[in-house]
Amino acid sequence: MTLQSPPVNRRTEDKIIALIGHHNVGKSVLFSSLTGRQTISANYSGTTVDIARGTLRSRPDLTILDTPGVVTLPPRTEDELATERVLLNETLSGVVQVGDAKNLRRTLLLTIQLLEMQVPMVLTLNMMDEAAARGLELDTSRLQSKLGVPVIETVATSGQGLDHLTALLGSSPAAAPKFTIRYPAQIEAELERLERDLPAGPISNRAMALAWLSDDQVVEEWLAGHMAPKKLVEAGRRRQTLSQGQETPVSTQIQQARISFVDSLEGEVLVSPGSGSTGMLAGVGRLATHPLWGLLILAAVLLGMFWFVGVLGAGTLVDFLETTLFGELINPRMTGLVEGLIPFPLVVDFLVGEFGLWTMGITYAFALILPIVTTFFLAFGLLEDSGYLPRLAVLTNRIFKMMGLNGKAVVPMVLGLGCVTMATLSTRILETRRERLMAIILLALAIPCSAQLGVILGMLAATSFSAAAIWAGVMVSVVLLIGWLSARLIPGTRSSLLVEVPPMRVPSASTVALKTLARLEWYLKEVVPIFLAGTALLFFLDLFHILDRLILIGEPLVVDWLGLPAEASAAFLMGFLRRDFGATGLFMMDTQGLLSARQIVVAMVTITLFIPCFASVLMIARERSLKTAILLTALIFPLAFLIGGLLNGLLAAIGWGAS
Repeated sequence: MTLQSPPVNRRTEDKIIALIGHHNVGKSVLFSSLTGRQTISANYSGTTVDIARGTLRSRPDLTILDTPGVVTLPPRTEDELATERVLLNETLSGVVQVGDAKNLRRTLLLTIQLLEMQVPMVLTLNMMDEAAARGLELDTSRLQSKLGVPVIETVATSGQGLDHLTALLGSSPAAAPKFTIRYPAQIEAELERLERDLPAGPISNRAMALAWLSDDQVVEEWLAGHMAPKKLVEAGRRRQTLSQGQETPVSTQIQQARISFVDSLEGEVLVSPGSGSTGMLAGVGRLATHPLWGLLILAAVLLGMFWFVGVLGAGTLVDFLETTLFGELINPRMTGLVEGLIPFPLVVDFLVGEFGLWTMGITYAFALILPIVTTFFLAFGLLEDSGYLPRLAVLTNRIFKMMGLNGKAVVPMVLGLGCVTMATLSTRILETRRERLMAIILLALAIPCSAQLGVILGMLAATSFSAAAIWAGVMVSVVLLIGWLSARLIPGTRSSLLVEVPPMRVPSASTVALKTLARLEWYLKEVVPIFLAGTALLFFLDLFHILDRLILIGEPLVVDWLGLPAEASAAFLMGFLRRDFGATGLFMMDTQGLLSARQIVVAMVTITLFIPCFASVLMIARERSLKTAILLTALIFPLAFLIGGLLNGLLAAIGWGAS
């Protein structure tokens, strides 16, 4: 059954299917299974911000769109806006709604809105394994009969039900569903008038009219470009008159009618409601949001990551790869091979010299950074797949409230620990431009990316626990101070927290491995070339004695103010290309015994607060404006050195870490 457009689309030759659903229902996993494309699926709100496209494995002519998750329509956040724009602006052949079998009521509230659009659709009830584990039973045949569309039970992570869905998408055409809910009489009368006045569009006129009466921003944008201005003004007046004559807002009455219908339908198809979330994991999930126990669990998580990434990744694995594998086996043989084959000393030096593409670029990328980002991505994937991150949003809501944000801001902050560039995109899940700007400021200033964080944890772990505590204390203080100031200087109000909290689960080894491999693929494709470019830049700067001059220029600031060796200037210079490249330069200085404990802490604080990498600056310019990117850079550079210098003076005054 190939889903095709209803008559209003008028372009039945287009074959595009959109995956629509709430957050945390498995859309990205389903998308990967249907298309074969590797995408990162995460167990927290806001992962799928951009819309991914792929083709159905069995039908190369049929495109599948993986849309951002929605909480409700009309949309409130930018990711929800993007999903509704897909419904209005793409020429869709149909929709596959991915729903959570454990939360039928929430799923059906979105289902009936999609049905009212009269776009051919399939409803997949995903995570049936978790529903069965709770004793929940559904009469899907009766549900299918009531809704008038196919209903499929799936477990996307294991592939259960996907053959049925794929066959359904690749078979004969289906008609648009005929589905109507009756609303209060005054609303129905206005709906009839609007249906006559509205132009034919990608969804039914009735659904368009319902969205218009609910003050749907995306629908208003669409109508402004397709409806005669005179009729649009007249419809606006009638909407205002209708709203003024109601004790209960029109949008609320519409939602109440839908809820009443869903409650009735749920009672008919829910054979057994199950026992709810039980067991040890459910208990841990409840404790994770407790004001006291939640903080203890967070401390345990952070200590675990500190050991796994900082000690195992940046310590044991880096030592083996750098010293044994590359230092004793690979690099000596590569150096001998290059020197034997190439008679030109300059080329030899370019490849295997002090700033050689192999001896520095490849060695840094694979011996130093790769084990660090691998352990971080593994740890991060475990946290994602377990369902812990949404609970972290609830736990930290009070802290973010002090900074004019809500707990949902923890999502881009945690994503920033993977890549600040990508985390900047994820600020779209925040509901206002003010909140998105404030989150971007915090990301650019104080959130280290995964590779940089791994290097920092490795250096601090090798120094002392007190060194790590000082670094963490300074960073937390800076984040709170900047957030507090931003909340008072940037006009606007804080929105309330609305986040999906999935059940706690044992992470799937295959899912975590897939996400880790996908992220490592990104690392190898994007980061390694930049490491090589940065190494080449250092080589030529050194060749023409520019590097020495830059070190000399930066000496008063780096040596006198920060109390670091003059060579650290080069690390800060390279930190602008990639934050982790700058941190790696400091790491190499530490391995050579050039940094004391105090210098390590000062250097780590300064490089963390230092200008975000060039890619992050470009992303800020794309998301906000070039002016914003320039202003943030101009703010961050002096602030990083100011705080680093003050910290150096304080630690020197108390005599900490001088040796």
